[in-house]
Amino acid sequence: MLKIHEALRAGRYPNCATLSRTFEVAIKTIQRDFEFMRDQLGLPIEYAPSRRGYGYTEKVAGFPTVQISEGELMAMLVAGKALGQYRGTPYERQLNAAFEKMIAGLNGTISFTPGAGLAAVSFGSLGQAEMELAVFEPLSRAVVNRREIEFEYRKPQSARAERRRIRPYHLAYRDNLCYVIGRDVAKNALRQFALPRMTGVTVRKEQFIVPADFSPEEYFRGAFGAQSGTGDYRVRIRFDQEAAFYIRERCWHPTQEMKDLPDGGVELSLRLGDLEEVERWVLSWGSHAVVREPADLINSISATLITLAQRYH
Repeated sequence: MLKIHEALRAGRYPNCATLSRTFEVAIKTIQRDFEFMRDQLGLPIEYAPSRRGYGYTEKVAGFPTVQISEGELMAMLVAGKALGQYRGTPYERQLNAAFEKMIAGLNGTISFTPGAGLAAVSFGSLGQAEMELAVFEPLSRAVVNRREIEFEYRKPQSARAERRRIRPYHLAYRDNLCYVIGRDVAKNALRQFALPRMTGVTVRKEQFIVPADFSPEEYFRGAFGAQSGTGDYRVRIRFDQEAAFYIRERCWHPTQEMKDLPDGGVELSLRLGDLEEVERWVLSWGSHAVVREPADLINSISATLITLAQRYH
């Protein structure tokens, strides 16, 4: 249909017979395409007997590839406003470009002023990280084109950065931070890198194929936030009645199970590959949360509480 559109817009007046030979399909298939473009997409197509072919009766700027209802448009605009909290990041420019393309494809079938409707909708995020275009743009190109990259990377608590070379498989935005997951060429191991810690990104000529068994969902299955980990921990946390209301109203992890307690509290069970992030989360609930297992998490939180008690003595 895009090729038919191009022929119509160029004024070549194609007909079903010539198009069926060009695309090697049945004439009835071409007829259905014309009917769909005219009746479903609203394109001004008419058969011109004098030219023995079809043509546009008025100027058409672009092919209406997007079919969307007013409700869907509203949902899309709300999602756009949610992403507006990342103003100043690379996503802002790309999101605006995507919206312009989608609105252009609506072909004037919907008239909608989002300002008033969205004035009562807002979104916020705590601890949002900044990303440099000089890092994000070459990295995103490398991920799409399957090319190796090199960069300087400074790990937490490290005095200086190290030169790394990876095959970037996937970009993930988790806990207000963007990460790239890929295979470290030197260490021949799957690694995860935070974009704010990367500098001097260069795209190499070497290409690669993402392994068929790599899955971002599987990679992050055991992550409570962004750290996937390699362990296998069954985590049980008991929340008192005051905190239980807030715990029940959210989905904290895909593996979660909840059990109501006789005192009005709730017990949350998770299956995680790393304990560092869930420890910080448990501590944020103060005395309203008590870890029942595993022992590693209980011991780590106990040590942290002793240190805090000494500092606040």
